[in-house]
Order: sequence, then C-alpha cells, then structure tokens
Amino acid sequence: MSKRILILANSASGLYDFRNELLLCLLKEYEVHISLPDAEKVPALAEEGCVIHSISLERRGMNPLKDSKLMLAYWRLIKEVSPDVVLTYTIKPNIYGSLCCRFRRVPYLVNITGLGSVFEDGGPVQKLVVFLYRIALKGASCVFFQNETNRETFRVFKIKGKADRLVPGSGVNLDRHRFEEYPSKEEAVTFLYVGRIMKEKGTDELLYAAEEIRKEYPDVRFELVGYYEDDYKERIEEMQNAGIVHLTGYQKEIHPYYAKASAAVMPSYHEGMSNVVLEAAATGRPVLASNIPGCREGFDDGITGIGFAPRDKEAFLAAVRKFMKLSYEERKEMGVNARKKVEREFDRNIVVNAYMEEIKRCMCRRKNK
Repeated sequence: MSKRILILANSASGLYDFRNELLLCLLKEYEVHISLPDAEKVPALAEEGCVIHSISLERRGMNPLKDSKLMLAYWRLIKEVSPDVVLTYTIKPNIYGSLCCRFRRVPYLVNITGLGSVFEDGGPVQKLVVFLYRIALKGASCVFFQNETNRETFRVFKIKGKADRLVPGSGVNLDRHRFEEYPSKEEAVTFLYVGRIMKEKGTDELLYAAEEIRKEYPDVRFELVGYYEDDYKERIEEMQNAGIVHLTGYQKEIHPYYAKASAAVMPSYHEGMSNVVLEAAATGRPVLASNIPGCREGFDDGITGIGFAPRDKEAFLAAVRKFMKLSYEERKEMGVNARKKVEREFDRNIVVNAYMEEIKRCMCRRKNK
C-alpha cells in the first residue's frame, strides 16, 4: 500500500502556482490528497494525479460556528484518508488541521506563510490565536518559517513545534519566471502591482503615489493585476477613467506582465515571503517594496530595488520618485542584479528539497515506532 500525504490549504491557485513543483515531486513517491475550499486550478491538480477533497473555508475573520465546522471536517477527512504525513499552509489549516493531527497522532508539518495583523493588534483575538497556535503546533514535527522575524515572533509568544526550519518563502521557478530583456527606452515607464486589492497590501499608498506621480510624469503607467478584497472598486474605476491606473483582473499567467513592466511595486504591510517580489526579480525587474519581513529579504536596497517604510504614503511616493530619477541603464542594471540574487538565494528547488527531507524524516520515525 502506497504512503499517503494530505495537504490542507486555503487556495487551489496558491497551491498550484507556488507549490506545484513540490506536488509533482511528492506524486512520484506518494499518494497525494489535497483539501481545498475553491475550484480554481482543481482540474489541473486532479490531472496531475492529486486526489481533491472540497472543504469550505473562510480565509478572513473568525466565526466560532464556521471554524468549528472546519475543524470537524478536517477531523473526518484525516480519519477517512488516514495519511502518513499532513502538510498545512496558512493560519486556519495550520491551527485547526494541526489540532486534529495532534489529537489523532498523525505526523504533521506546518508552514507559516505570514502573520497578518493579529500579532500586531493585541487584544482578545491575538490572545485566542496565540493560545490555539501553542496547542496546535506543540506536536508538529517541523514548523517552516519564511522569514527570520516570523520565527522570532513565534519564539517570543512561546509557540513552538518539535523543530523549526527557515526556507526562502515558496522560492521561484526560475524556468517559468525566466529572465526577460528590459523594456526599451522608448516605452513608457510602467509600475506593476500584482495581488489582492486590499488595505493591508498597501492599496491606499499605491493609489496616492499613482495620482501624485502622474502630475509629474504624465506618461507613467500604473498597472494593477488582481481582484478586490476590500471596497476600492469605485475609487479605482474613477482613477482608471482618468487614465491614472489600469486594473486587470486576476491572471492565470502573470509572467508576461512582469516582462512588460519597468518595475514591480509591493507596498504591503505584512508578508511571509512576497512571491511577487521574487517573481519580478527573477524576470529581471527592479522591485520597490515595503521594508518589512517577507519583502526585505527579496531585494537589496539600491542594488536590486528600493525599499521604503510601510504604511507611509509619502515614503512610497519618495521611492517612486527616486526610481524615476535613475537613468535607463541604472534601472536595467538593477533588473540584472535582481535576477542574479534570486538565482543565488531563492531557487524553488531549495524549498522542495527541504520539504522532502522533513517528510522522509517523518516517514522513518513512523516506520521505526
């Protein structure tokens, strides 16, 4: 009977886009089951050989009734699949999936993809999340962190598993996000934002900078690729009609957008490790990003990009102005340096190998019991 891996995730597209290399590697040796709340990318995952289980999950907010149903669904799924190892991603699968694994005595590996605002805001919600995390992760065979600051935060809050390990985010597929020649001098400067349109991704700062820069550089383009999670629709439509920004909905294939961009921007407040920063850099594009854990690791200030203080619209605007004052050759050199950096530090194979090592370690321990 083949060994079984169960993966608990909150997004089919996130799993496919950023962790498919791991799935393909697992499928060579194991029967792979995946719990997902949405259908995006499910046909592709199923075609590869994954067994898909649909379990409803609300990514944002805490509702005791809905979260209890989620935990019960995970409990039943783990009983049904009887996995040898469980992998979890993002906060709700991490907490509720891990609790089920711990009490059912199934080995599990946890990936902390980011902390969000709950660890900054304090109050009763933070206390509850910390309490649940402490119980849930206590039995984890290994907890993966995507940046050192997140790991240290968990240590401060006394949240720990049996072991932990630092990996470079999800890494980058260097073939899929291949290096592209920099846009020509004749093309208008284009700043590209890729991600959800929501406050915590720095949308207010982005829109402010776009308005101000257009007054100084009328030909500059701000390209937004993503979907709404917060209420910015009316404001963005007004700005789009005025020619200040251009919004394109979610795109399955994002590489062509990086290729056309002069630079990528990521004014986010929180990141585990920004895939956008890494993908843009892999394509050979400078990045303008918040100086926060999960972004700062992906660029070298002044060499592969420009950093700025988060939640500060004037700081972001200053970074955009600084980029505009660079010569064409300086921008192009930043992009070349960015590609070299991700080749050295963020090859996705590093992450895949780390997971495979920990999974095999779990399998050996279980076999020897």
